[in-house]
Amino acid sequence: MTEGTVLVTGGTGGLGGAVTAAFLKAGWRVVVPEREPGGTAPSGPVRVTADLLEPAGAARAVEAATAEPAAPLRAVVNLVGGYASGGLVHETPVEEFDRMLRINLRPTYLVTQAALPHLVAAGGGAVVCVSARAAVAPFPGAAGYATAKAAVLAFANAVAVEYRQRGVRCNTVLPSVIDTPANRAAQPDADHRRWVPPAEIASVIRFLASAESAPTSGASVPVYGRA
Repeated sequence: MTEGTVLVTGGTGGLGGAVTAAFLKAGWRVVVPEREPGGTAPSGPVRVTADLLEPAGAARAVEAATAEPAAPLRAVVNLVGGYASGGLVHETPVEEFDRMLRINLRPTYLVTQAALPHLVAAGGGAVVCVSARAAVAPFPGAAGYATAKAAVLAFANAVAVEYRQRGVRCNTVLPSVIDTPANRAAQPDADHRRWVPPAEIASVIRFLASAESAPTSGASVPVYGRA
């Protein structure tokens, strides 16, 4: 029997692929929104074309996630985001600062907002958001990114407080550097052994989305590895 449905945004990315695989292995129905149309394999995730930067796109993704009565929506995993480094604050155009907020916070807000009524109606569920270590330990040249990820963390904590009496939990994971091909290409001389494999973070996310973590809400879970 299926565990239910999980909506995984960013499910085709470096971390998203591992998260999707972890939920599929555990027996979940997985819905993955994409900006461009993609095919759906019989044993793979359900793919839906949706622009998660817009309310209509978020609503479309949630509609697909709630389309199977036998597998009600039980979890939302917000992975969509992006990183850009730059200069110090006085060197960074406000447009770049705004862009970091838009791509990291807006999809998380819109998808969670659209999904919450369904989670409540189904008797509860879980939301898992992805912040970053930079949210609590910023580094130079990434004020926009650090601010955006701190906003994601604050938003997740607000959801946890507002919906705890309605059976919806919300937790956040804070990665450091994830061992993805893109990060290896960007930092070829780094010690990649210190980075965290996506599959290890995926296991934590799946746990936080499942009934196994039922007592836990409002947690900020570091997944730093040795980085």
